[in-house]
Amino acid sequence: MTGFVVRRVAAGAALALVISMLSYTLLSIPHIDVARQLLGQGAAQELVDAKNAALGLDRPALVQYLDWLAAAVRGDFGTSWFTSENVLRAIANRLPVTLSLMAGVTLVTALLSLLLGLWAGVRRGRVDRFVQILAVTGYALPGFLVTLVMVWLFAVELGWFPAIGYIGLEESFTGWLSTVTLPILALSVGSVAGVAQQVRGSVIDVLRQDYVRTLRARGLPPRRIILRHVLRNAAAPALSVLGMQFVGLLGGAVLVEQIFGLPGIGSMTVGYTTRGDIPIIMALVMISVIGVIVINLLVDILIGWLNPKARLR
Repeated sequence: MTGFVVRRVAAGAALALVISMLSYTLLSIPHIDVARQLLGQGAAQELVDAKNAALGLDRPALVQYLDWLAAAVRGDFGTSWFTSENVLRAIANRLPVTLSLMAGVTLVTALLSLLLGLWAGVRRGRVDRFVQILAVTGYALPGFLVTLVMVWLFAVELGWFPAIGYIGLEESFTGWLSTVTLPILALSVGSVAGVAQQVRGSVIDVLRQDYVRTLRARGLPPRRIILRHVLRNAAAPALSVLGMQFVGLLGGAVLVEQIFGLPGIGSMTVGYTTRGDIPIIMALVMISVIGVIVINLLVDILIGWLNPKARLR
């Protein structure tokens, strides 16, 4: 297992390095005059050139990237060009909002997908068709449409939840719960649909295996067969899909945070990208990449634990 984890960590580190290089290269392509935005459109060209030099933008892109990489490895992502705020501090103030959403969506997706997929795979018949219709419908509906309908129904019409805003967990648990419930449900619809279908298919495949028939012939209780044998073998493919859904949540969080007015890193990414604030953008990119790598590593470890053959890949 140790060698398996080391290989995955090495692959993740190499991926992070490549993505950082590509991201910095794309961001360095001249498309936004940062110095002129900072100084104003009426600033003299001499002042603009001096500001670019102060920011290091007059140097070759490769040199800028290597300097950034050397500092980032030490945990120094610099300061924002526009607000002069420490990059990590600025992100840390917003990260709990997005983490709340993603943790909630992952939990809801895992529980509902497991229940629906297992129910459909074991019962089959009308139950299976009903779950498949729910899954296909949830997967096909556009995320923004689901979000807007939920806001209109549960926030505007019924008044069960606030339409916009965020209350921190440290301020009030009930307030925090009321502000994240609708965003979590909106993000969970598509995720549950995809993972539930995978759980259903995996359960059906495992139930057809010879060893399951043998366990039934030995007189083991059906519940024990399902929970101790079928579920364990069917979980590995579902975990892979759940890991991929996590990657998609990063994009969905941008939309949901904008609609609900949540001060997370999704809405932060939109604001700073339009201004070309490279220190902030690069830190956000790397945090997202590291998050994806860590989640995929955890998924690989769980799959390796469930299926020892997967450690050989």
